[in-house]
Amino acid sequence: MNTLNIELISLLLATFMGAGVVKGVTGMGLPTVAMGVLAATMSPLTAAAILIIPSFVTNVWQMLDGPDLLRLMRRLWAMMLCIVIGTLLGAGLLVVVNPIWSGRALGLALIAYAAYALFVPTLSIPQRREPWLSPVIGIITGLLTGATGVFTLPAVPYVQSLGLHKNELVQALGLSFTVSTLALAGGLFFHGAFRLDQLGLSLLAVLPALVGMWLGSIVRQKISPKTFRLCFLLFLVGLGLELILHPFS
Repeated sequence: MNTLNIELISLLLATFMGAGVVKGVTGMGLPTVAMGVLAATMSPLTAAAILIIPSFVTNVWQMLDGPDLLRLMRRLWAMMLCIVIGTLLGAGLLVVVNPIWSGRALGLALIAYAAYALFVPTLSIPQRREPWLSPVIGIITGLLTGATGVFTLPAVPYVQSLGLHKNELVQALGLSFTVSTLALAGGLFFHGAFRLDQLGLSLLAVLPALVGMWLGSIVRQKISPKTFRLCFLLFLVGLGLELILHPFS
């Protein structure tokens, strides 16, 4: 575990403030950006543990910010349950797999998501297919969350394909990310990979993440969302390539 020093504190402040800005603008991206940056300097396992509390706090805020939570929970409960199951299973991989391969898997996940968002049009899934498709998406998302600490694939494109209104979509993503965060914390704890010193670092990251979200909400009013989204996705591609070519070792 990294010793608490000025370099580590500065890294956490900058990383989570930047990740919070991204989330404030786009409604997502905090765990993706934070894992991508931190895993370039420490093991993905340590980075995932530090991510838990700031991710939970910001996602609960997003999840509760709207009137549709109960209805969304009734509609997406099967996906949420399978995310938990998949994450608990996948977390074992994050604990036992060589960090080099964890870093490369994370890099591939970042590039895959960015490529999807850049080149694949948003799909539209009929509601009649949700009863069997939601559990499948949940299991796959959970396994990838447990193995890489990133919550985005394939949950985000799936939720985007359900025809939800803008506010419903943001709230549904908050619900998915909150469940994923809790499941990842449970998986790391179950496998003995979440320690008290990591809890302190995780708490330290909450304030810059919240400040970043506030700044992001201001930035969202000042620039074109399309331009910011393009820069964000290209940034993810760069992080992914860095992790594949020079993974944590």
